[in-house]
Amino acid sequence: MEYFTLDDFSLKEKVVLIRVDINSYYDTSSKKLFDSPRFKAHAITIKELQEKGAKTVVLAHQGRKGDEDFISLEKHAEILNKYLENPIEFVDDIVGEKAKRKIRELKEGEAILLDNVRFLDDETKEKSIEEHANSTIVKGLAPLANYFVLDGFSVAHRSHASVVGFSTVLPSMAGRVMEKELKAISRAFFDLGDKFKIVGNLLIHDLPRFQLKWDVFILAGAKVDDCLKVMERLLSSKNLEMKRILLGGLTANLFLHASGVDINDDNRKVLQDMGYLQLENRAKKLLENHKDNIILPEDVAIEEDGNRVEYDVNNIPKKGLILDIGKKTIEKFKEILRDAKYIIVKGPLGMYERQPFSIGTKEILETLSSLKSFTLIGGGDTSTALEVFGIPEEKFSYVSLAGGALIDYLSGKELPGVKALEISYKKFKK
Repeated sequence: MEYFTLDDFSLKEKVVLIRVDINSYYDTSSKKLFDSPRFKAHAITIKELQEKGAKTVVLAHQGRKGDEDFISLEKHAEILNKYLENPIEFVDDIVGEKAKRKIRELKEGEAILLDNVRFLDDETKEKSIEEHANSTIVKGLAPLANYFVLDGFSVAHRSHASVVGFSTVLPSMAGRVMEKELKAISRAFFDLGDKFKIVGNLLIHDLPRFQLKWDVFILAGAKVDDCLKVMERLLSSKNLEMKRILLGGLTANLFLHASGVDINDDNRKVLQDMGYLQLENRAKKLLENHKDNIILPEDVAIEEDGNRVEYDVNNIPKKGLILDIGKKTIEKFKEILRDAKYIIVKGPLGMYERQPFSIGTKEILETLSSLKSFTLIGGGDTSTALEVFGIPEEKFSYVSLAGGALIDYLSGKELPGVKALEISYKKFKK
């Protein structure tokens, strides 16, 4: 696979659109947006564009329509500016006259952040790369720009307008974060002990004869639909002997409910409000066919008057949110992990942002950091958790900023964002 990078063009005084992923945890009660490693990583690419004299227009999203964290990006600009020498200006518009005027007024080395691209109705519609060339954001911004940069590998699995739509109308290149992820993860085909097997610089979908090796997957966090798709793919393999999928977070809550556990009305309401209860039948089918491969929590931590109280899953009280796995589950998961050679993690096991409920995520990550196994950590929240707990990235084989995109990529699925870069390279290489 071939794609352009920032090294392939002279960007001085050119208008460059760059799609990043600074989607981050937002505490709805305090209205606080939390910093994450993604801000610092993408700021490096933005800073380079500024130094090259580009007129930089940053595109990003936060949350999903209907969710409480579906907010404007004003707070995101404030966090980005912590890592930029030349500040970025937030513009509360995307494709309207205000945004267009700000783009036209940009001077060499300046940068602006437009508002949440998911405010546009057709941003998240699943369309082909070619069809997205006619989406609102592409038709509105492409005539004002010279180049497009895809820096968010973590959104590359989404066939969304701001991710893939510019590739056929503007020369599109991988940003430094995207480039780093592609190069690192292309080395994740391994079969030599706990070391990477390096296969040139080819990407995974170029190498169908190589299989991803895994003994244990930890699937957790809040994106239940992503985890379910991953499980369905992983468990479709014929060779599942001794393979285990450990569940935490909302994914574990759904599977506990699907298994017949009474997780109480509070937790069912969370699943219902997020549209995850409708996935119950798929979870039941996986449990029926792969009960030995799916490991559910044996106990959970419930919030009671702000305190952490642990209960066996068969004795969950009538009220109270499940915010972490319990200590029995932590020890069981540790035992499984110690016997594994290849471990992949997506998502935190509990609400690690709140001290009483950080125990599960913290202890499992600390255990992983001490193993000699191959350990691949993925997901923005998981990498943020490492930073919160002070666990060095160097303790793991590789830490990716991506979650769903990483898992799709490692599973051999072609990512729309990566495909879009290929298309753009072929179209504009001359």
